[in-house]
Amino acid sequence: MVTIKLLKPYYIKTSDEMVRVILAYKYFTMVINKEVYQFVPLDAKEVHVNRKTQKIENTDALFAFQKDEEIIHIAMSELIMLPDFLDQILSIAEPYFEKEQMGSNNQKIIVDNDNVIKELEEANIRRLIDKTLDEKDERAFKELAKLL
Repeated sequence: MVTIKLLKPYYIKTSDEMVRVILAYKYFTMVINKEVYQFVPLDAKEVHVNRKTQKIENTDALFAFQKDEEIIHIAMSELIMLPDFLDQILSIAEPYFEKEQMGSNNQKIIVDNDNVIKELEEANIRRLIDKTLDEKDERAFKELAKLL
């Protein structure tokens, strides 16, 4: 019998398509046959979750767990069969998933937090540029124009 005792990401990296949950020693422990094994980054050390489909992509990854001198290798395909593992990984990655919302005319709208923040930052820079033009502040205008 295999159960998750602790699953905490070391850190999380995102790209447009993927959430990468990076694991590290002592942040991921499992109970295997009533014995506690700690994750060791000998083989795979991250879980790739697709931001759109919310599915784990690197199912061929092999993870190593150690207790004393004994090392057990478990494939991602086996780990995702454990409800605890899948639930915890998805809850860790969930804030980074793209969300679908229904628009006023029932069209699906994809909301990507990173893109929304980028658009808001650009709009703010444009407002500041407008202000520098009104104030005829050429130096500030040039500095802000570099940011676009």
